[in-house]
Amino acid sequence: MAAAVAVIVLAAGRGSRFAGPGHKLEQPFDRSTVLGTTLRNVVRSALPVVVVTTARLATLAADHLASRDVVVIPEADGSSPEPLGMGYSIAVGVSARAQAGGWLVLPGDMPLVRPDSLHAVADALADHPAAYAQHRGRRGHPVAFSAELYSELVLLSGDEGARRLLARYPARAVEVDDPGVLADVDTVADLERLDGPRAPSAQADGSRPGPADRPLPGGRGVRARARRRCKPFVKLEKKSIDGPQVPFGPGDMGRNVGRPRAFA
Repeated sequence: MAAAVAVIVLAAGRGSRFAGPGHKLEQPFDRSTVLGTTLRNVVRSALPVVVVTTARLATLAADHLASRDVVVIPEADGSSPEPLGMGYSIAVGVSARAQAGGWLVLPGDMPLVRPDSLHAVADALADHPAAYAQHRGRRGHPVAFSAELYSELVLLSGDEGARRLLARYPARAVEVDDPGVLADVDTVADLERLDGPRAPSAQADGSRPGPADRPLPGGRGVRARARRRCKPFVKLEKKSIDGPQVPFGPGDMGRNVGRPRAFA
């Protein structure tokens, strides 16, 4: 039986474009937080997952994942000798799930990506070395890489990300009926726009919720007033696994994690 494709959630960036109070991934969103909602949808996909984050956000991530699924790296503030950035985070995540059948890379600030979209992109790796989600012809996330690219993925560093690999290898565009693959939270305006009326997240089986499950329309104030007028209000249950964070420094990447045999 082939190994499952793992999801690497990137949550170690500084979010410097977000001008609001606190980190953008900590902001309230859909009865959780931006990062919490992203992780909730990934967990609903039932795919293996690892989140690469910093000490500041590790507790938030651990509210939704087991401690073994939270990998902590240093802040990208120039104090580390390692060239930190998106590429480094991808390399750490791939090393932490070295035995996976491939990897989906999903930024933590994309809380509207549905579980069925994750599966659609993961399935494309059966016949392609790389794949990515697109909606109405526009490229989005997640981006996926097959296990054969392991040796190149673990050497990524800095802010380069995996763009070079997408340019080198033929990548499959997977069209999905999910505008969430294009929606990220970079600014306060993005947060206000995305946390208003929108298509609901998929349920655990990948289907869309019925009317009773949908968030009430409008902003937070509108929803609060509607709850007072209209009873009962359906609350979504948040399932979490509590656990301590796992320290992970620059020198630890790949430690105690074996490579797939094909790359040994």
